Amino acid sequence: MTKPTPVPMEDAVAAIRPVDEIGIGLGPGIPSGFMHALAARDDYERLVIAGALLVDFYEVFTKPGVRYLSGFFGPVERILFDAGHDVQFVPSDFRRFAPILETRAPRVMATVTTPPDAQGYLSLSLHAGATVGELHRCGIDPDRVLIVECNPNFPHTQGLPPEHPHRLHIDEVDILVESDRQPFILEDGEPTDVEVAIGEHARRFISDGCTLQTGIGGIPSTVVKLLAEQPGGDYGVHSEMFTTGLMHLHRAGKVTNRKRGRYDGYSISTFAAGTAELYDWLDGNDEVRFLPVELVNSPETIAQQRKMVTINGALAIDLQGQVVADTIGSRQYSGIGGHEDFVSAPGLDLEDRSLVCFPATVMVAGQLVSRIVPALPEGWIVTTPRHQLDVVITEYGAAELRGRTVHERAVALAGIAHPQFRDELLEAAERLR
Repeated sequence: MTKPTPVPMEDAVAAIRPVDEIGIGLGPGIPSGFMHALAARDDYERLVIAGALLVDFYEVFTKPGVRYLSGFFGPVERILFDAGHDVQFVPSDFRRFAPILETRAPRVMATVTTPPDAQGYLSLSLHAGATVGELHRCGIDPDRVLIVECNPNFPHTQGLPPEHPHRLHIDEVDILVESDRQPFILEDGEPTDVEVAIGEHARRFISDGCTLQTGIGGIPSTVVKLLAEQPGGDYGVHSEMFTTGLMHLHRAGKVTNRKRGRYDGYSISTFAAGTAELYDWLDGNDEVRFLPVELVNSPETIAQQRKMVTINGALAIDLQGQVVADTIGSRQYSGIGGHEDFVSAPGLDLEDRSLVCFPATVMVAGQLVSRIVPALPEGWIVTTPRHQLDVVITEYGAAELRGRTVHERAVALAGIAHPQFRDELLEAAERLR
């Protein structure tokens, strides 16, 4: 094959047909320059774009004839949906993105990479996710088009070769464009008193030598911050998302990755999002490796890690232990991601723990509302079923549910609710005898 040289962005846009389909990655894997450039056209008749977790407002999604299929909503998806644009949620956990994408086989696949090295390899940088296989399949199919946006501001990261090198070769690329846009920045705010209290409760379930997974948000970041500052260590990292907090844990000398199992010696992730400092640290860093999500989020792989402790969030939970983590009522708020995988897999080994952490209350229209409810109202959607749960934590304490009866679980959950709602919840718990 003839190695492509970079072409103007408008040439890449011109390669898109009025009736077409484009596949893009989640969040940090989105080729933002290309996505912004797509808005220059107004002749789309039926352009379907499949992706997840937009990191910028792309005007193309406001164009007539453009439909966006998202596997994970973020603020941008919610804004576009509320404005009446054709944005639809595809229910799926992160692992299932890959077979869904393979089934759809979009004619065009697009991703962001680093510039090619001397051997012609382009690192997939901040995102392996569910698109790696489809990028390679697209690259060898003469009837499909692989568009790569190379960007020198993205860090060069590695996988685990030879099976998973986390890169493309320039010979696979049909259209190469260049961009100098900065990667998406996700800042860590100062932890609130509630987050610190939750973090302190979570801390007692984390012992030296644990392998850690942390989700997105202030609470997981606070837990990792406490681990970095307090005594203890010899931690491993096996996490769907690599965060700024996990970088600080590395820098504090607390990560050894002596996991005594699969991927021993490395911090494993499938995508990274955080600060500019994190991206600089990841550039050329041999300690962190990126693998496809079907490997990272595999329950069997998670269970193989030494003393696995997972830290995830929730929006609401009922006294049965049913977790709502991606919707508010019937409204799509975020996505399923790896929630169920990382909540359920630690239950396969006695020394592993799964922590679901969230504030006990939320303000709604000026009223204090309990996130722990007697039963989920009609229309609410369960993200993770009750039998998967181990430990639930609020600022008022920790409820250990593993092995308890329905009634015992309900009493334990009522006990970590806000005091204003505790009596009502205890009464409801008694009805579950």
